[in-house]
Amino acid sequence: MVMAEIRGVWLTTTDSKVLRSKQRIAEAMDFLAETGFNAVFPVVWNKAVTLYPSQTMQRTFGVEIDPLCVGRDPLDEVILEARRVGLKVIPWFEYGFASSYNLNGGTLLQKKLEWAARDCKGNLLKKNGFEWLNALDVQVQEFLLNLVLEVVKNYDIDGIQGDDRFPALPCEGGYDQVTITRYRQQFNHNPPQNPKDWQWLQWRANILTDFLARLYQEVKAVNHNLLVSMAPNIHDWAFKEYLQDSPTWLKRGLVDIIHPQIYRRDFRSYQAIADKLVNQQFTNVTLPKLAPGILIKLGSYCISPEYLVQAIEYNRQLGIQGEVLFFYEGLRDNNNTLAKVLRSGPYTKSASFPSLSYLSGDGVSNNRSSSIWQEVEKLLRNIF
Repeated sequence: MVMAEIRGVWLTTTDSKVLRSKQRIAEAMDFLAETGFNAVFPVVWNKAVTLYPSQTMQRTFGVEIDPLCVGRDPLDEVILEARRVGLKVIPWFEYGFASSYNLNGGTLLQKKLEWAARDCKGNLLKKNGFEWLNALDVQVQEFLLNLVLEVVKNYDIDGIQGDDRFPALPCEGGYDQVTITRYRQQFNHNPPQNPKDWQWLQWRANILTDFLARLYQEVKAVNHNLLVSMAPNIHDWAFKEYLQDSPTWLKRGLVDIIHPQIYRRDFRSYQAIADKLVNQQFTNVTLPKLAPGILIKLGSYCISPEYLVQAIEYNRQLGIQGEVLFFYEGLRDNNNTLAKVLRSGPYTKSASFPSLSYLSGDGVSNNRSSSIWQEVEKLLRNIF
């Protein structure tokens, strides 16, 4: 019997040229299928442009597609090539409610300044270089929902994915006039100046959770079998910093699969967070939904083969049946070292992508897969 595991990888436009030509896409899909992956998460919304021809963007901002992709439809090409080799496709709305990166709001806020998120001084909300749309605003939510729904309605996909920016808003936001008025109508006073006041955090997080509930409902109304996937940051840091209340998302059944970004650069840190997730945030019923994000490459950083195998093996020991790797190019570095490690180790046997009924906790079992620790050293010796 073929086991069920989520073996995914993110396809980016940052530090990667995979999505820049149909030939590269085809080669990447062959490579991923051969390595043992069964799902790809291609970016479709990044740097305020789409990677597919978008009528929502054309109508609202006059830019139909990423200028580098005019005349093509990268999403359609990914779907075609992924289907050819049996991979699931879950488009990833990476930029979410971000407006720009160190561009003072960029093209989106040049055209729709009223959509800007504001900090307690009334300035454009900026955190870690990113400027933000007001994720609490009904019009802004409608815009993002329309982006998602046009992908859901027009493409043969397996689901959609949000992340640490969708749905999210830096906790310093929410001080625009519309949100202040909304808060005052409910509580008869202005929001606290302290952005981390617990009640103020929870009130804003609830608005984002309600938006996710609507998104979930509307996606399922188009096709009940589509997966709603989320890759938030780690709870409860994500709640305090970005208003992402993932325990409530799970409790309310608003995600089918979830990929908390355990982006730590050593195994012990990864292990500590994985333990906390399994023991404190997930139950036997929700555990099948969990497939953590693992950082394999960022800038000059590249994960060691030993750490990657340890992390995957530790996931299985905890009953976590899958992971998603950030990002594709890490598999190609150093003559495909990490891909070779996966193909000869944890991903040797093929795995089918879990069914929706499995992900929803039907027939949950506590079986832990057998250990492959003893094979790790031998495996690494063979490769090097």
